[in-house]
Amino acid sequence: MTNPPLIITVAPNGAYKQAADHAALPLTVQSLAATAKRCLDAGAAMLHLHIRDAHGRHSLDVDGYREAQRAVRAAVGNHMVLQITSEAAKVYRAPEQIAMVRALKPEAVSVGLREIDTDEIGRAGLATFFAELARERTMTQVILYDAADLRRWQALRADGTVPDAPWFLLFVLGRYSTTQTSDPRELLPFVEAHQGGEPWAVCAFGRAEQACITAAAAFGGHARVGFENNLLLRDGRIAADNAALVAQAVETAAALGRSLATADDIRVQFGR
Repeated sequence: MTNPPLIITVAPNGAYKQAADHAALPLTVQSLAATAKRCLDAGAAMLHLHIRDAHGRHSLDVDGYREAQRAVRAAVGNHMVLQITSEAAKVYRAPEQIAMVRALKPEAVSVGLREIDTDEIGRAGLATFFAELARERTMTQVILYDAADLRRWQALRADGTVPDAPWFLLFVLGRYSTTQTSDPRELLPFVEAHQGGEPWAVCAFGRAEQACITAAAAFGGHARVGFENNLLLRDGRIAADNAALVAQAVETAAALGRSLATADDIRVQFGR
């Protein structure tokens, strides 16, 4: 079976890293827009967007997201899918995360299943939220940290809590290892447990990021790379910028004979 075009998502900053971690880490709206353009030119078709407050701290501020979206759109037009994060990052609770998504109504969003599948939200609240995402045709990527998370997702699908829709999964490798360094073999439990047919991508921590996304691409998955999880090239050198990590993923696609997905390809695949 022919694998679909490879979706390369760039996650350029995340919730925690600061300018001291890398001079090219984009923390302002302007630097995010410039980074998005460089990564688009390098081959990325989706931007995983975190914003920061005036002190450089993780933020889910709706107006801040709107400002960032406007700036990035001015830089890349419609040639990138803009995926905002709803990550708690030890700052927000599930009701605040859900309220932000409802107010913003983004084109695409990532949702950590562990963060919203809580007693505070409850089964009815979870069902309502996922039904809203499906109804709004919000391109939703569900973040899963291990095979147990994947099985929990499958149970929610099976019992109707989560309706049928073109969901996108993200398998996170290495998040809870001692050194937060990933290993491509960590992908295997996900692949073995994955039975729902949803498209999936991988993100990975540390120098093995490139090896992990190569393994994912070989199995028909997709790739998320960037400074949120990793600052290193495959040879261990510090990457000059996020675009350098995107370029490595493009090389992987070429080596495996996979074309690159465009933003329009992604929108068609996920019903936008």
